[in-house]
Amino acid sequence: MQGTTGRIWSPARGYFVILSLPVLFLLVFFVWPMAGVVLRSFEGGEGIFSQYLTVFERSSYIKVLLYTLQVATTVTVLCLLIAYPVAALVARLQGKWLQIAFALILVPFWTSTVIRTYAWMVLFQRKGVINGMLIDMGLIAEPLRFMHNNIGVHIGMVHIMLPFMLLPLISAFRNIDPSYMRAAGVLGANPIRAFWHVYLPLSMPGVSAGVALVFITSLGFFITPALLGGAHNMMVAVLIEQQVTITVNWELASALASVLLLVTAALYIVYDWVSRRAGGGGVLD
Repeated sequence: MQGTTGRIWSPARGYFVILSLPVLFLLVFFVWPMAGVVLRSFEGGEGIFSQYLTVFERSSYIKVLLYTLQVATTVTVLCLLIAYPVAALVARLQGKWLQIAFALILVPFWTSTVIRTYAWMVLFQRKGVINGMLIDMGLIAEPLRFMHNNIGVHIGMVHIMLPFMLLPLISAFRNIDPSYMRAAGVLGANPIRAFWHVYLPLSMPGVSAGVALVFITSLGFFITPALLGGAHNMMVAVLIEQQVTITVNWELASALASVLLLVTAALYIVYDWVSRRAGGGGVLD
């Protein structure tokens, strides 16, 4: 198309104009602040790597990092075990039942994570709803301790991250042709073998996307571990917040954030490579 000035408007030029705004937004509000955090991690101390040496020399920091990886892994596995059968059932629904199921899955996105975490605090406290119900039923004599330990952190994070696992799985399941399972049955495969050799491999793109989304998001979780966890159940994001607000050590906080970023990127690359070798496709495929 040629305008009044005689210049030709090409599709490539149009794509460049359309993409320039989001790219500029990411550069200003994502890349630039991240680069500032990484650069600040090399300041202070007796050398440019002194903050990183502090992180890896203190066993308490290593313990927090390992605990963060453990919680993210456990939450991801629990979300997958819960979401897989639910997503398979939802994918088979049609009409209004499918709309109702999607509405129930999307309802949590309408409520803030802070509000949902405080709701769990109301349920989990010593005189809360759960303990009160168990005592009234005669199942326990003393209130159970759900908060400031692994139980509260895991339940709260699974509740918040479950929709992020459900949606990719439902999308993958709805793309599986039901005739494949019928064909496997005609060829003599029992339901377990048909699931293992047909249904599960076809669902791996959804599994791969859901696992990556939940695991990476869980690594940087702050609100739920801070409110439901305790001093002995601290994740990296909570430790970073303490370094900023309590000790006012921005350099060490930046180093911790940079280490978490590098660990997340490394695990993502390894997971994507394993997913491709396993035949499930890459995370972004």
